[in-house]
Amino acid sequence: MVALAACGSQATTKAGPPPGYDFPAMAGRVVDQAGLLPQADEKRLTTQLASLERTTGHQMVVVTVKTLGGHPIESYAQSLGNYWGIGRREINDGVVLLVAPNERMVRIAVGKGLEQTLADAEAKAIIERVVIPAFTHGDMQAGIDRGVDGIAREIGPTKRKAS
Repeated sequence: MVALAACGSQATTKAGPPPGYDFPAMAGRVVDQAGLLPQADEKRLTTQLASLERTTGHQMVVVTVKTLGGHPIESYAQSLGNYWGIGRREINDGVVLLVAPNERMVRIAVGKGLEQTLADAEAKAIIERVVIPAFTHGDMQAGIDRGVDGIAREIGPTKRKAS
C-alpha cells in the first residue's frame, strides 16, 4: 500500500536544511535522485514545468529521492521546498511533487499562496486517482506525468486565483 499525503504549507524562504535532513542538490525543475525517469521524460517534464511557470507564475518541481532518511514525508517535502526556495517569496506559491519509492510514499506540498487554488482535498484526489493507480501497476513514470498534469490543471491559467 502506498502511503499518501496531500498538501502542506511551504514557505519560500531560503534557509538551511533542518538538522539530519539530506536533500539532493537542486539541479533543475526535475530532480530524479531515485532514477525513476528516462532522460527524455525529464526533459519533457522540465519543458512542461517551465511553460506552467511562464503562463501562471507558479513554480513547481518534481523530486524523486532514494530515501526520506526516516523523516515524515510531510516535513521532508515542506523543508525541501523551503530550502530550495520554490515559488515566489512574496506570494508563497510553490509546489513540490515528491516521490519516495523506497518508502512507497508520494506528497504534493503546496505553498500557502496556492492553498485556495490547490487545496488539501484536491491534492489528495490527484494522488489517489491518478498517481497511485499508475504506481500500483509499476509505472512510476506515468504516475509522475499524471500527477504533474493534474496539478497543472488545478493551478493553470484558468484557475489563476493566487496571483
